[in-house]
Amino acid sequence: MATRHQLYEYDYEKGTIKLKNRLCPRCGKVMAKHGDRWTCGSCQFTIFERGKS
Repeated sequence: MATRHQLYEYDYEKGTIKLKNRLCPRCGKVMAKHGDRWTCGSCQFTIFERGKS
């Protein structure tokens, strides 16, 4: 299980917080980054990236 500091990027000077990973377009949960794809663990939606091996 990832901790909060691994999931978010903090910019203390601007006071902003940004999510590092994508959100699933199907269910809205956080997706996992694999070598050549993004995968949602909840609904199994997968986005493949071209040109990566």
